[in-house]
Amino acid sequence: MTASPKLVALDVDGTLMRWDGTISPDVYDAVAEVAAAGHHVVLATGRSATSATTVARDLGLLRGPAVCSNGAVTVRMDPDLADGYEVVERITFDPGPVLRLIREELPDAAYGVEDVGRGFFVSKPFPPGEIEGEHVLVDFDDLCLRPATRVVIRSPEHTKDQFHEIVARLGLHEVSYSVGWVAWLDLNPKGVSKATGLEAVRRMLGVAPEDTIAVGDGGNDLEMLRWAGRGVAMGGSDDVVLEAADEVTGSVVEDGLVPVLRGLLG
Repeated sequence: MTASPKLVALDVDGTLMRWDGTISPDVYDAVAEVAAAGHHVVLATGRSATSATTVARDLGLLRGPAVCSNGAVTVRMDPDLADGYEVVERITFDPGPVLRLIREELPDAAYGVEDVGRGFFVSKPFPPGEIEGEHVLVDFDDLCLRPATRVVIRSPEHTKDQFHEIVARLGLHEVSYSVGWVAWLDLNPKGVSKATGLEAVRRMLGVAPEDTIAVGDGGNDLEMLRWAGRGVAMGGSDDVVLEAADEVTGSVVEDGLVPVLRGLLG
């Protein structure tokens, strides 16, 4: 065990994992080395608990916390549990008002409300592989009645800039939001982010604020990068992400995470 273990918060898509869904052997090795050195490697992702825990197990992170659903869900990994994990924190909001408001702007979009540990309730089918777990088709009014940790909205005909314009015009003050890749909008409970989930984890683990490091590449990583004692943006990230970080490493295709992790090994 290292004398001063750090909390190492890692985004998944675009940071650990390439866009084709693969993780390079060097990244696997670097994660294992940092964990073996006694540091707390914690996934911090917009992915659901079902998907995040699958990635964690694949990386060999069988015990400890993971922050899912952009901070709305925190789990504890434990191979002795039936599912390999348990939900220890779940923060929800009433999605009805914001869903109805956005639907006026995006009547043809696909809407999904996370069903923690299982998948999503959806208003219409999503393309295979885009959201995790089991998908249960329900009517829009039913969707609005379900307490939500995370809402996903997919509208292929809109760009990221158009999504930002819509959010600004509607003034979505009752939720936290992030615009992902083209045609994707995530909604979470107000004030909830990867940073809020990680701060609770940091306190639970007893790690000093200055001993936190976070690595990410997307709009949903901004708060996390600012929260960390050392925030690292992946190369090729949008300017707003680069500006939120203390430093920049290589891109995901360059295995930019590897030198950051191995630099912790002294």
